[in-house]
Amino acid sequence: MSTKRTWQPKKRKRVKKHGFLKRMRSPGGKNILKRRMKKGRKRLAILRKKK
Repeated sequence: MSTKRTWQPKKRKRVKKHGFLKRMRSPGGKNILKRRMKKGRKRLAILRKKK
């Protein structure tokens, strides 16, 4: 019997935790987005891809 992998990805959970809307809700999250804009990131927050 092999052990289960530690990373069991869930798209929705990931978006709920690290997505743009979640970042915009808190002042700290806004700061993160602001820093990433300033740095010139292509993606500011993770993107939810349609199924």
